[in-house]
Amino acid sequence: MKTRWIAGLGMAASTLFMAGAAAAHDPLLAPIEPEYAARWLKPEAPIKVYGNSYVVGFGGLGVGLIKTSQGLILIDAALPQAVPAIEANIKALGFKVSDIKLILSTEPHYDHAGGLAALARDSGATVAASVPAAEALRHGRPGADDPQLGDLVPFPAVTRLRAVKDGEVIRLGDVAVTARATPGHTAGSMSWTWTSCERRDCKAVVFGSSLNPVSSDGYRFSDPKNAGVVASFRRSFAVVRGLKCDVLISAHPDQSGGDERLARARRGDKPNPFVDPGACRAYADRYAARLEARLAKERAER
Repeated sequence: MKTRWIAGLGMAASTLFMAGAAAAHDPLLAPIEPEYAARWLKPEAPIKVYGNSYVVGFGGLGVGLIKTSQGLILIDAALPQAVPAIEANIKALGFKVSDIKLILSTEPHYDHAGGLAALARDSGATVAASVPAAEALRHGRPGADDPQLGDLVPFPAVTRLRAVKDGEVIRLGDVAVTARATPGHTAGSMSWTWTSCERRDCKAVVFGSSLNPVSSDGYRFSDPKNAGVVASFRRSFAVVRGLKCDVLISAHPDQSGGDERLARARRGDKPNPFVDPGACRAYADRYAARLEARLAKERAER
């Protein structure tokens, strides 16, 4: 297993290196903010998280994969320049890119949605997103109400889209994934939950959207016109705290301690480091505190 991991890591690194050449001939792979985005794209070999659930992403960007009896479900797609490495990781697990039947989107920002169009094209999969996010993905740009709008750039538009509502259940084969609206970071942010089993030991798995209250310069969460965004964040914190959550995978692993759990799993630590029933609550509490600190700072600066 250790040899396979090292080989897989080398494959991911070389694939990222070759992605630039591929982009010259493929507009859907054209790099977005390559120097800035490099902080997120540390190559990682794919690894099983629990049961039928895997991560196939990067050091700074979570990309999830679920194996079902009728194909694969991918969650998020990172950036366009990351697509070759994601596809290489999927193949390293013994799957085919054409096995992907659904791609679930957490948010319409270029770092998570930039690769959706290429992966949907390469696999033939349909992309599922919240109603607000689907609108943004269709146009390849975030909505006008996005707190980070001033710092965001367009990304390849997505055409194979399915808009889903909060609480809607999406089924593929023997797996049912539930959409959980968690807006705030974007108006269309969506988290996803499902059950993974190892023999008869089943765990509730959550792929959590970003809860980070960040913004472009000049944006004030304390401005009365942004009260709806603050209320959305607070509702999302409550939702994530209340989820049945044995395993958490987050859109940015380091925001939820996922990077540390991954490192422990790579070392072979037992029991399974990914199993942490307190992870969702800790994740919500961390960013609830950050939002309140941001609001207090803004008020003090008036």
